[in-house]
Amino acid sequence: MANQVVMPKLSPTMEEGQLSRWLKKEGDTVSMGEPIAEIDTDKATMEMQALGNGVLRKILIKEGESAPLGQVIAIIGEADEDISSLLQSAPVAAPKASKDAEDNQPVATADEDNGSSAVEAPAKTAPALNVVEEASPEPQSPDRLVVSPIAARMAAEAGVNLSSLSGSGPGGRIIKRDVEAAMSGAGNSKGSQPSATQRPASGMKSGAPAKESAITGASPYRDVPMSEMRRTIARRLVTSIGPVPHFFLTTEVEMDRAADLRQALNEVYPQQKLSLNDIIVKAVAWALMQNPDVNASFQDKVVRYYERADIGVAVATDNGLITPVIRAAESKSISEINSEIRELAERARARKLAPDEYTGATFSVSNLGMYGIDEFTAVINPPEGAILAVGAMAPKPIVKNNAIQISQIMRVTMSCDHRVIDGAVGAQFLQSFKKAMENPLRLIVPESA
Repeated sequence: MANQVVMPKLSPTMEEGQLSRWLKKEGDTVSMGEPIAEIDTDKATMEMQALGNGVLRKILIKEGESAPLGQVIAIIGEADEDISSLLQSAPVAAPKASKDAEDNQPVATADEDNGSSAVEAPAKTAPALNVVEEASPEPQSPDRLVVSPIAARMAAEAGVNLSSLSGSGPGGRIIKRDVEAAMSGAGNSKGSQPSATQRPASGMKSGAPAKESAITGASPYRDVPMSEMRRTIARRLVTSIGPVPHFFLTTEVEMDRAADLRQALNEVYPQQKLSLNDIIVKAVAWALMQNPDVNASFQDKVVRYYERADIGVAVATDNGLITPVIRAAESKSISEINSEIRELAERARARKLAPDEYTGATFSVSNLGMYGIDEFTAVINPPEGAILAVGAMAPKPIVKNNAIQISQIMRVTMSCDHRVIDGAVGAQFLQSFKKAMENPLRLIVPESA
């Protein structure tokens, strides 16, 4: 008996999913528990498994398209079974764009590299115009390049001429591996076509002096469909900065001893490559244990106080920000925190985190110091009660013992949910954090010692 395949709920915060890649095609035999597709959720790319045996009779959602939870995306049945009644209740594909629109605009297609939307742009005008949707990709034509976003970005960074490549993706799409091959010299180039910087302008003879044309009108642009992660970030920010009454506390921390500790530990354990952020996460966990009223969240009718310091560490990825969680950070060494952050960050960038690895933090840390940012404020990640924004460490003159000296100073700003944390409570937490960072031996020597 034929069954409808619906968009599954693959993470606790997922509201819709984007079809990254079909692992089976129409007509393929599938078995119960066998992966049939990869779904981009709000935080990770996960496999969707078949819930029955049969043949994949019809695919209703194309790669790169999104569907809400519970929407029918495919039909599995017997090879000769009548599925017309199931097709009638299935969603109808969006109408195809007009021929004029196709000729003058790039087309959103699917990228087999990572499931994100690709951009099809006219070969003669690389800065594309706005995007229109199309049900399925068309074959590459001489006047059009089909390029995935990741391939376009890699080519721009490496100076690879996309028009000299032959795409190996569906419909001749240029994808990541094509650019990698060109960069390695193995290449799949169309021939000895000169690069964009060498090729004479269209309609001009080689050697003729170039003449700049007047630039008029609005700038060309391209619209790239948002990933599920970016959509979720947008929704959650609206539910945070508006409904959550933020207030902010800023302080400066002397980092000389913390910097010395990091250097000393790296000399003893050079393979570890400890960072200041590892010490900061440990200090935050320590301060939360000293100030348990901060380790809390607003839960409508109650304030929930947590017994462990589960610290969310903000990690930037190509698709947006994600916060892997260091569980019970107060009980872990700086070295253990370092190893865990590295491992979680690598899998976050590869979109391989399990839901319980990025949900349920009791407090978060966002560090932009490595980008040279002196100070900033971060938005609370609901339902957490606070987040600490960490700026860069830099040498600054300070007055100490009635004398001016140069010290390494770091500015931190704590964003607090005023429904949970009062000003004095937040200030006491920052005092504890400052104490731990300015004498970090507290973090490696047991309290009873």
